[in-house]
Amino acid sequence: MALFVFNSASKMVSSPFVILHCILICVTLHCNNLAEAQMNPRPNIVLILTDDLDVSIGGMASIFSKNFLLSFSVVFVASPLCCPSRASILTGKYPHNHHVVNNTLEGNCSSTAWQKTQEPETFPAFLQKHGIYQTFFAGKYLNEYGNKKSGGVEHVPPGWDHWFALERNSKYYNYTLSVNGRAQRHGQNYSEDYLTDVLDKHWLIRQAKTPMTNSSVEFLDNAYRKRWRTLLSVDDLVEKVVRKLEVRGELSKTYLIFTSDNGYHTGQFSLPMDKRQLYEFDIRVPLLVRGPNIKPNQTSPLLIANVDLGPTILDIAGYSVNETQMDGMSFLPIMTGKGNSSTWRSDVLVEYEGEGSNISDPACPLLGPGVSECFPDCVCEDSYNNTYACVRTVAQAANLQYCEFDDNEVFVEVYNLTADPFQLSNIAKSIDQEVLEKMNHRLMMLQSCSGQSCRTPGVYDSQFRFDPRLMFSSLVPHRNKRRQTLK
Repeated sequence: MALFVFNSASKMVSSPFVILHCILICVTLHCNNLAEAQMNPRPNIVLILTDDLDVSIGGMASIFSKNFLLSFSVVFVASPLCCPSRASILTGKYPHNHHVVNNTLEGNCSSTAWQKTQEPETFPAFLQKHGIYQTFFAGKYLNEYGNKKSGGVEHVPPGWDHWFALERNSKYYNYTLSVNGRAQRHGQNYSEDYLTDVLDKHWLIRQAKTPMTNSSVEFLDNAYRKRWRTLLSVDDLVEKVVRKLEVRGELSKTYLIFTSDNGYHTGQFSLPMDKRQLYEFDIRVPLLVRGPNIKPNQTSPLLIANVDLGPTILDIAGYSVNETQMDGMSFLPIMTGKGNSSTWRSDVLVEYEGEGSNISDPACPLLGPGVSECFPDCVCEDSYNNTYACVRTVAQAANLQYCEFDDNEVFVEVYNLTADPFQLSNIAKSIDQEVLEKMNHRLMMLQSCSGQSCRTPGVYDSQFRFDPRLMFSSLVPHRNKRRQTLK
């Protein structure tokens, strides 16, 4: 989990407590220019980012009812893997523009190249540069943050006045924090150290063993229960933040945003546990908000992506996304009821670059090289050719996902999620060729977009007047041309 705080309050208290125990930080950071802040009051902004929290696990009803006003029901990440997704949140860019492709230094995760080219363009860096907000970060940053090859925990990214970041990947105990660039080690005392309180399918899916063994089912059931227990701590944290803001009289002028970096699966399609696939359980996340001028008990069906978080936070702070190189859109007008749903976007891009080992796994020699994240029963979660890009469309005329793999087959998966919400039937060979061609062209455009060009109308936007009957060949007159999957 990570806690981002951007504050224009006028007080400062003594040093914060241990990471994510420090509820007071939400309202105790001061402006660089107090006089300016008093003349031009701006709202506080708190972003709570969880790790691997998918929509299907549930548990959002309690968090929403106690603490939030508006829920977005259709929210997707730009990539289903931690580091590329978090990079998209920080920069407001799709992965093909920020160039973080996986969780390794070689994949640009917190690498020196990332630090030089992308960190100076993140939304906290933008806010700090303009001198109105003071900023606070606590929790997991990027998976390779703290690696000695890229500056270690001494490196504090630009944009953060107060920095309490986890070294490397997620841990609940026995971890090291970078406290404003100095290492602080923690052990395993719960009260002091628990971090959260401080057609087939593509071949990779087909290789999963169905039905799963009893031992695998038992393992996944136990993992699922543990994830729910962890979610209880998240619930407690959010409630404490809200109550502390309320006690200090800051709640009415604070935007609170709750979401996740990516989804997760535990047994779907007989895959064990991970988050690297193109399906809803890995790319769809919750998004709950509250703040000034947001009416209570609302659910918005409009399509949001995590590349929109940066532009939205800048918009709340009084800056335009057009002043940046960000790909996303501000959903502040949607939150406050001033947006025009008829002109809102109808599609987003999802990208992932697969990872695989150069040598065969000794425990699974028949699989050969090129796979990774393999479980004891030789079911693997990733491979080199698990590299794909998708257009995820949500519009009145269509609820559609179109994906292409970068492999020898140029494998295509297409799902009509209105008729098939669990994505069981790949309709790539039954959908009309004209739809395939339009989606292919839209995907190529999004994969090369940057900034404003990423916000152009999609295939199913009202301006195109696309005929939804073309989705299925049985609904249109026979065409004298051979239907084939795009090559």
